[in-house]
Amino acid sequence: MTEPTPYAAPAAYAPAPRWNVLSIVSLVSSIIGFHLVGVILGHIALGQIKRTGEQGNVLAIIGLVLGYLGLAAVLIGLIIVIASGALGLFFYNR
Repeated sequence: MTEPTPYAAPAAYAPAPRWNVLSIVSLVSSIIGFHLVGVILGHIALGQIKRTGEQGNVLAIIGLVLGYLGLAAVLIGLIIVIASGALGLFFYNR
């Protein structure tokens, strides 16, 4: 008769890596429309993540991308509004 195999010892508890809060706030603020806040916090979060080794690198990058895309959309929209207003005034006064 063979002896039962002993169970392996439970793994030592390792604390879960911490998430960078600013990377989460950057992503959320970029999604809800505060694009400039998302860009600024995304850059700060990337610096903190590099220094501390926290998680959230991808969230900060996504927050940056969405923030920059949102800023570009707002800028293009403003240019279109200003240009259409200028063209409207030009043709209206003729």
